[in-house]
Amino acid sequence: MNVFDRLQEQLNIQGICARKDVLLAPYTTFHIGGPCALLIEPADQKGLKDSLKLVREANLPYFVLGRGSNLLVPDEGLPCAVIRSCNMSAVDIVGTELYAEAGATLAQMARAAQKEGLSGLEFAHGIPGTLGGALFMNAGAYGGEMSQIVTQVEWYDTELDKCISVAPDALEFGYRHSSLQAHPERVVLAAKMKLANDDTDAIDARMKDFAARRREKQPLEHPSAGSTFKRPAGAFAGQLIEQSGLKGYRIGGAEVSTKHAGFIVNVGGATARDVLALIEYIRTVVLRDHGIELESEVQTLTFPLAK
Repeated sequence: MNVFDRLQEQLNIQGICARKDVLLAPYTTFHIGGPCALLIEPADQKGLKDSLKLVREANLPYFVLGRGSNLLVPDEGLPCAVIRSCNMSAVDIVGTELYAEAGATLAQMARAAQKEGLSGLEFAHGIPGTLGGALFMNAGAYGGEMSQIVTQVEWYDTELDKCISVAPDALEFGYRHSSLQAHPERVVLAAKMKLANDDTDAIDARMKDFAARRREKQPLEHPSAGSTFKRPAGAFAGQLIEQSGLKGYRIGGAEVSTKHAGFIVNVGGATARDVLALIEYIRTVVLRDHGIELESEVQTLTFPLAK
């Protein structure tokens, strides 16, 4: 019995679902990625904390996964534990404050707010991720971002074995950035957001407008990790890529979207190697043509991971 067998047995004894050698591609929006050594799917916050404790006691690397958006998993997979947080998805509203667990989807949160006549999450309705990932990246769209509404974040510090509540300043939010990116020991459990009263129909109309704009401009018909590059100062990545004549350019099954050049899409059978090669080619061409160095927005998992 190896270390992952023992860990699986310990987790299952505690009633926590753990499966060996699970292919990760179905758990990412890119539909790319090899197997992980052990996929752990706790049912609640206690299960998440217990899972993290057992993984750390076994001195094993791990990664906490939400819906797998904005993420590229290696073709060879990950010889580590992957802890999936999607079962932690409670959303509660009191007055104008929304509380959500890390595994709640942004669409779920936005719709719950709309039904209660609360505005502030419309921008998030079409972002295909969970609250945990949205805080990690300070996700945003259409002029809104998480930093504008978050009032409190709860995380579990795996090194201190302690749950901590912090004000948003502790996350040092920036453009597609938070301090969580430099602190893998801090695992988001939940957050509170301050919203504003508004008419339910008006909120719904804005959400539908954003959804229509996404359908019109974004390649939702193909798997992707969302927008591939961060917005460079004074320019737009998609526009620069299109001006370099790269729309439709392919490497393997990875393609610069013909609908929006800011997206790399999986047109069938794309590998992580295809995507990484295409990212580097785009960066090289845009730097040559425009003198601008594009920065990838996609989180590419590499090994070793955190312990």
